[in-house]
Amino acid sequence: MNQAQMMAQVRKMQAEMTKAQEELASTIVSGSAGGGAVAVEMTCDFRVTKVTIAPTAIDPDDAETLEDLIVVAVNDAAAKAQATSSQRMGSLTGGLRIPGLT
Repeated sequence: MNQAQMMAQVRKMQAEMTKAQEELASTIVSGSAGGGAVAVEMTCDFRVTKVTIAPTAIDPDDAETLEDLIVVAVNDAAAKAQATSSQRMGSLTGGLRIPGLT
């Protein structure tokens, strides 16, 4: 493979990665806790877009439980976002571990 072909291949891969990152930024995953009492929607670039809390989860005398449910729901959504991102980017990089992308 000559240098021109290699550069063309690198440019193509960069364009595909940019497209994949844009798709991930608009892909939404959901996480939940407490049997759905708390739900979080997050994009695959880790922006929380929505938090839903069931009225039954709101106890003014027990804010700590609600706080814990929110943490669990956010972490659940983040794990799903990471898995989706790794799967999508891994398909482009052929399994290569590129810092900041996988």
